[in-house]
Amino acid sequence: MWFVRGIPLVGLFAVLVMLSPHGQGEPAKPSEGRPRDPMDLAIDGGLKFLAGSQNPDGSWSAIGLVQLPEIQPGRRPVPGTRTERPQGDVAVTSLAVMAFLSAGHVPGEGPYADRVSTGIRYVMNAQRANGIFNAPLGGEMYYLGVCTLMLAEAIGMTDGALAEEARKRLSAAVAAILAGQRKQGKDAGGWRYLQVGVDADLSVTGWQLMALRAAKNVGCDVPADRIAAAVEYVRRCHEARTGGYMYTTAGPVTVPCTGVGILALELCGKEYHDSDEARKAGSYLLKTPIAVNTQHFFYATYYTSQALFQLGGDYWKAYRPILHKLLLETNPPATDGAWSSRGGWDDNRFGLAYCTAMAVLSLTVEYRFLPIYQRFEEPLETNE
Repeated sequence: MWFVRGIPLVGLFAVLVMLSPHGQGEPAKPSEGRPRDPMDLAIDGGLKFLAGSQNPDGSWSAIGLVQLPEIQPGRRPVPGTRTERPQGDVAVTSLAVMAFLSAGHVPGEGPYADRVSTGIRYVMNAQRANGIFNAPLGGEMYYLGVCTLMLAEAIGMTDGALAEEARKRLSAAVAAILAGQRKQGKDAGGWRYLQVGVDADLSVTGWQLMALRAAKNVGCDVPADRIAAAVEYVRRCHEARTGGYMYTTAGPVTVPCTGVGILALELCGKEYHDSDEARKAGSYLLKTPIAVNTQHFFYATYYTSQALFQLGGDYWKAYRPILHKLLLETNPPATDGAWSSRGGWDDNRFGLAYCTAMAVLSLTVEYRFLPIYQRFEEPLETNE
């Protein structure tokens, strides 16, 4: 049985209330009646950077606006200028669009209306006849999951011709995701980098599950047995000893994958919500801090913030200051609003637009503008 939240209505952003700065759920707007919160200011700065780094065709680049060191004889490298590489990337574009949506900026309204709508159209135009989006060699399912999630979220927050076209693209993308789900063996129910194959990993599977849940929310046909099979794969990646989740059924346990595992359980069924397994995984995250110079730093903050926000209660109360210290103090944005990774790995692989979008998405989880960010405390629908 599949349980989902109610289908989000157009203009949802206008009626949802934000959490208080202490994350307890009281209605509060970040810019009214009190000084601007550092989190709100950082989010605003990140969005301003993203708006300024969008390419003319509506895309954002995966390796765009990277810092290049100036090497001086006998001295250490110092930060240099930034150079623009205009090639668009549909996954980074989707993440940037969701960053705007997560702060309540939607197509057709507000200062970033054109940025959001042109980004959505760029992604839609990059979809092939088979439902898959243009992606680097070997990364088609990662890209498919991210782009599908964005389209579903955008449909829930806009209307008109753009929403209708996005809905058509979404249906084709969902079909492509379902076609790539593994059918047998130890990895049955999961997904991996390529649509055709027999292996799976929790990272790729997490994006597909989020995309399918979001698509289901806006009316797409997603068979319940496919979700159940995916959740069973997720649970096979759970390590009982630590409470964390492994990258594959054979390990190793990682912080980002533990966030993925919790989120999958929280989003995919009432019977999995607030389970012993999810709570034990939440405890693992709280006692396993994210290293600021680690690879996949922003991926880790993205999934841990969502996972622990969904668990709510003491888990979110404990994690919120940790997240804010990471993104606002230990590794804060630069003066132009952009985040970069302390070790340089995320920057060099995916670019500053990726880092900034993921940081914004991590911080805005408590705004609850994105339908995927709604908690289980809100009304549920049952689809048998």
